[in-house]
Amino acid sequence: MVVGEENERDSVTMDLKKYLAEFLGAFALIFIGAGAVLVNGLTGGAVGLVGIALAHGLVLMTMIYGMAHISGAHFNPAVTIAMLANKRINLSDAAGYILSQLTGAGVAGFLLFFLYPTATSGQLYGFPTTIGLGFGIALEAVLTFFLVLTIYGTAVNKKAPSGFFGLAIGSVLIYDIILGGTQTGAAMNPARAFGPALASGVWGPQLIYWVGPVLGGLLASFVYEYLIREE
Repeated sequence: MVVGEENERDSVTMDLKKYLAEFLGAFALIFIGAGAVLVNGLTGGAVGLVGIALAHGLVLMTMIYGMAHISGAHFNPAVTIAMLANKRINLSDAAGYILSQLTGAGVAGFLLFFLYPTATSGQLYGFPTTIGLGFGIALEAVLTFFLVLTIYGTAVNKKAPSGFFGLAIGSVLIYDIILGGTQTGAAMNPARAFGPALASGVWGPQLIYWVGPVLGGLLASFVYEYLIREE
């Protein structure tokens, strides 16, 4: 085998590993996060809003520490799009990441569907179905702004204290869900809303969960890159 072919094979293998890491991270986030919402509904609120927030934050934190060295641990199309806009990922990888994230979210949603057959479609979906478009987009944008700003400040910026980025990013999900969980569901992630919608057949206002997080993520990335980050 010539060197060029060997390097090409290694590159393909690395791409597959990155895509698998993104699939697994998104799968875990949706399975545990949406699962906590689902079980909360089935048990009459036993998990509670704080429990739901902790489930999301803790699973994100652990998956970041487990997968960040492989793919960067985006697990979120809004994060990937923000990174793409600032040329921190190329278009081919960004497309592969987003496809992997959405696939992982969908598989997680269907697995919850099969594991909890007594759940209603609304419990499986887990998000409000009637949200004002402007309010929903604005709230999701602000919540995602905090998330992506923290990602840039703790994980992207190599001057940040090492070892704390997973804890910081997971913590954002906790406080964002405590604030916005009862309002929009606080997805901050198109994949988080997509997976349960695909499995339940309840699509609700999906536009909110794409436009809001993508706008918030883009704004945070540009604010950090051009107004905050040191040269």
